[in-house]
This record gives sequence, C-alpha cells and structure tokens, in this order.
Amino acid sequence: MKRILYGAAIAGLLAIGFTWAFNWRPQPAPNSSFVLLDGAHKTTADWAGKVTLVQFWATSCAICMGEMPRLVATHQKYSARAYDTIAVSMRYDPPSNVIHYVQQRKLPFAIAIDNTGAIARSWGEVELTPTLFVLNKQGRIVKRYEGEPNFAELHLLIDQLLTQS
Repeated sequence: MKRILYGAAIAGLLAIGFTWAFNWRPQPAPNSSFVLLDGAHKTTADWAGKVTLVQFWATSCAICMGEMPRLVATHQKYSARAYDTIAVSMRYDPPSNVIHYVQQRKLPFAIAIDNTGAIARSWGEVELTPTLFVLNKQGRIVKRYEGEPNFAELHLLIDQLLTQS
C-alpha cells in the first residue's frame, strides 16, 4: 500500500512539474531601479536589446566568491556583443565590504547595493545567494539559477539568446 501511495505521489509531482515546464513562458523582469557604486542609475529598461545576467550576491557567500571569477570571464567573453552583467549585493552585506571587494578584484561590470532589500523582493523574494537571472533581449526572464550555475549550460543559453532578435 505504501508503494502505491508513494508511486502515486511521485507521478503527481512529475505531472505538475511537466505541466509547469511545458506551460512556462519567459516572464517580464521587474521594473527595477539600481543605484550603482559609481553613483550612476540604471533601470531594467536600460537593458532593452541586450542579454543580461542579474546576480544577487553577498561578500559573505562562499559560493558567490567562488563563482565570481567565472562571472567576470563570462562578462568578458560576451560584453563586446549585446550582453551586460549587473551584480546586486544583498541588503545585509556591508557596503564597505562590497566596495573593498569590487576594488580589489576590479570587477568589470555594474555593481549595485540593495540596501533596503526592495530590489531582491521585487525579483521574487530573493533570499538565497547566489541567485542569477538571465534576461533575453526583450527584458524577459528566461532562466533563474539558485546556487552556482553550470557555466557550460549558462554559456550555451547566452549564445542562443544572443542569436535571437
């Protein structure tokens, strides 16, 4: 009896998962405003026509620190094309830590500090770091990664999105 119930539960979860996967469509990115470390302002609309990676991270996150060199390499690989990266530090990350890390590592992409947590909330209550979003050229979220992404898969996705109009 337990096996039957267990099998039915698994089948139900698979059906829900397949329904979600096949019916899911890219969702519009939230209309967000970002204040960058250099004082400049960016909005989600500024990325129109670009494939964009939005990373939520913290200097206290070991996975974030481990993946940062690969995010830099990804940015450098694609930035000459219609691609952009923004890293958004979490509200609990002391700005002095963020500034020190960015200056020390000479990060080549935009850095924003979400000091109120409003940006993380608007992107779906982001709490886990790292969380990455990949946006297509129309500003729609096509992929969300929680934890470190598979960079080979990420690069294939970016390549695919860059070829689309």
